[in-house]
Amino acid sequence: MKPDTETLQVYDAQAADYADLMKSDDIHPILADFIAALPENARVLDFGCGPGFDAAIIAKSGARVDAMDASAEMVALANAQNGVTAWQATFDDLDAPDKYHAILASFSLLHAPRAAMPVHLTAIHRALKPRGIFHIGLKTGTGEARDPLGRLYTYYTESELKSLLKTAGFNGFDCHFGSSEGLDGVMADWITILTRKT
Repeated sequence: MKPDTETLQVYDAQAADYADLMKSDDIHPILADFIAALPENARVLDFGCGPGFDAAIIAKSGARVDAMDASAEMVALANAQNGVTAWQATFDDLDAPDKYHAILASFSLLHAPRAAMPVHLTAIHRALKPRGIFHIGLKTGTGEARDPLGRLYTYYTESELKSLLKTAGFNGFDCHFGSSEGLDGVMADWITILTRKT
């Protein structure tokens, strides 16, 4: 299933603005928890990496980091980060059995259609090594909608997301909740879950 064209156009056109919004000198505690869970010399995939800031922080911890994004402009920004190897690809392109110790999907899969989510989670599960770590962040709510910039979002409840993860073969859910302002200037509630492949 191809990425939403309008969403990609927004990210390509506003990549620099998005990077300015996301850049921080501090490591977010949720990302710190993800890094702390990594085994030594871990190989990690940032699945929908945006400007690559998280990938660079993970690489600085000593992990080998691959990163992918459907936006060419985001990939260019990510490749400018130290220790990050990034390439342009869609969620459907993931085909890497037992390759990664951990996969980070930080507010990227929220742009995938709801019908495609089980397929993506299955591919992620397959790409992880046994007991591999998976982090996912999504906006909470129901339905699908475009934001004021035109980006397509799919919203999930906590119970719906946990059910999808269990079906895909993950268990043990460390959940965090919050609310923050996005590129569109709108405050939105979100959930992150750190889980493992079973």
